[in-house]
Amino acid sequence: MFLSRKLNFLTKSFSTMSQPLKRVLDTLEELAPLQYSEKWDNTGLLVEPFKYEKVSKIFLTNDLTVPVMAEAVAHQADFIITYHPIIFRPLKNIRQSDWKSRIISECLAKGIAIFSPHTSWDSAECGVNAWLLDQIGAKFAKSEPITPVSDAPLLGAGKKCTLDNEISIKEAIENIKRNTGLPTVQLGLAVGATIESKIKTVAVCAGSGASVLSNTRADLYITGEMSHHEVMDAQHNGTTCILLNHSNSERQYLYRVEKFLKEKLEGVDVVVSKSDVDPLVSN
Repeated sequence: MFLSRKLNFLTKSFSTMSQPLKRVLDTLEELAPLQYSEKWDNTGLLVEPFKYEKVSKIFLTNDLTVPVMAEAVAHQADFIITYHPIIFRPLKNIRQSDWKSRIISECLAKGIAIFSPHTSWDSAECGVNAWLLDQIGAKFAKSEPITPVSDAPLLGAGKKCTLDNEISIKEAIENIKRNTGLPTVQLGLAVGATIESKIKTVAVCAGSGASVLSNTRADLYITGEMSHHEVMDAQHNGTTCILLNHSNSERQYLYRVEKFLKEKLEGVDVVVSKSDVDPLVSN
């Protein structure tokens, strides 16, 4: 009986292990330095409750919505990583009439911190865009950023590569759907191309990627969303476009982050949201 109680105590102690907040922030900085976020972005620690010092459960989401917040509270999370920053434009007040303000208020009341990496993950060498490029399911020797940063040429917005061997557009679509778990994608074939046409060069940009992709010559663009006219411009420039919906081009990267944090932060529980979904669905 004594041994059983001791084992239970040890199991409980291990499950509630925590790491200092600074250690968690340093680990996230190791994954993707915040200094390489876009200048217009709002990244880093956005909400830090009073006397907040330790992290025991990290909750990962692409968007911090009301259903996701309820899930985080149910998991007793004390540190939320939301890829998209819930605080982006300046706040004039925090009131219950606004859904974002309610979430921020609840986090402060419950002692939950909020961190957003956003474009720091986009620019990272092994970040969101590197993950998105892998979803094509074809081999390539190397990739490089479309817009590299001046002092770190391996970092920057978007990714592009040349495949070792050509594949058909049909193969690319099937591989992307299988690897992401998406039932459908949107397809804009280049003028004169068919579903069986071969591709050799690929450029990707997670989210709304047209501004990054527009000056890049490639057989295929993969992104979340593009406007009507942006797609037509690409098609007439000989580029086929595959669109996944904005957050569907980002969300599954959270599982790579989950693995990274579990390896780096011993004893800290890391959970990926199940209720975080793209706001647009096929019907």
